[in-house]
Amino acid sequence: MVNEQLKQRFLKYISFDTQSDDQSNTIPSTEKQKDLGRYLCEELKMLGVVESHMDEFGYVYGYIPSNCDSKNTIGLIAHIDTSDEASGKNVNPQIVKNYDGSTILLNKELNLSLNPEEFNYLKNQIGHELITTDGTTLLGADDKAGIAIIMTVVELLLNSNIPHPNIIVTFTPDEEIGRGTDAFNYKYYEEKGCKIAYTLDGGEPNVINYENFNAASCVVSILGKSIHPGSAKDKMVNASLVAIEFNDLLPKNMIPSMTEKYEGFNHLVEISGTVSSAQLFYIIRNHDMGIFKEQKAMFEKAAYELNEKYGYDLCNVVVKDSYYNMKEIVLKYPDVLKLVEEALIENNYVPKYEPIRGGTDGARLTFEGIITPNLGTGGQNYHGPFEYLDLDEASSMINVVISLLKKYNI
Repeated sequence: MVNEQLKQRFLKYISFDTQSDDQSNTIPSTEKQKDLGRYLCEELKMLGVVESHMDEFGYVYGYIPSNCDSKNTIGLIAHIDTSDEASGKNVNPQIVKNYDGSTILLNKELNLSLNPEEFNYLKNQIGHELITTDGTTLLGADDKAGIAIIMTVVELLLNSNIPHPNIIVTFTPDEEIGRGTDAFNYKYYEEKGCKIAYTLDGGEPNVINYENFNAASCVVSILGKSIHPGSAKDKMVNASLVAIEFNDLLPKNMIPSMTEKYEGFNHLVEISGTVSSAQLFYIIRNHDMGIFKEQKAMFEKAAYELNEKYGYDLCNVVVKDSYYNMKEIVLKYPDVLKLVEEALIENNYVPKYEPIRGGTDGARLTFEGIITPNLGTGGQNYHGPFEYLDLDEASSMINVVISLLKKYNI
């Protein structure tokens, strides 16, 4: 059954435009993220979380002391920002009650629909209450659904006698641009003795994630030779054409639209250029560290070949690692996963492990000593107009999280 508090919270949160900006050098990357941060901080206080604050970087923290003999401290984390791949401004949600399994029209003018033949997971959600977009923006379930679940858990715990460990609630900015932990307050977590946390930033409620991509960004800069086209023979080097040539030197099938599961990719995010100069922006992803290193080497090799071909240093490649796969570290602490399995089973779910085909704040946190797997929220089709939230699944995650917290009461 849909939790009405969760529903109203989610609808309120998505009314805030919190899109992050990877071209910004500030923390947070956009000031508007702080608008929701301030609101969440005040909401925590109204719920009775006395020790709550938002810092100068837009991170929101709240601490809830244990109401039993538990000495454990568990972090619950979600992110405030939304993707820069689609607008998050003026979100106009549409509510579908008792979904009947048919195609959901999002926007007639744009001819956008959620067709269960294309989005197969909808077939599992018949009878559920869904929130969709109107086809002109993303929804914001990634990750305002996670925030709403955590907030509703906090409300239920503080208004009941349910035993729970110490809890740190944390809402981070800039996760979508890979900077969600750049100014994370590790000292605060250390002071509270928190070495285990869970991000709520996934999709299907029964899925547990503890494997993520190794990730890097790559900027390719090309310096051409601009000559009047009337006298350009054997002189001009068109940087834009070289950019196309560079991309053609990379594996054709190693792109997002042709990969799945554990298959890595090179993703051309942006390209710009003139005759004089051009730039290509890539993200590089792979779960396997060995293949990840080989992928990065492909970019260096392509630049070398082009520089040799044209006889000067026209092509410069800068590769920067972003985060690494947390798998090997998490597996050293099997109980962190086992307890989630038990909590899911108690709530009639069959636990399933899937690798994250992306990143997570939990990866950086895990490498810093806070073991942080990822849990589902009920959201689907993130980062675009086809995004939607299954309110029944999101509501069920409230019970899963409470069941999980109970298991740390020793």
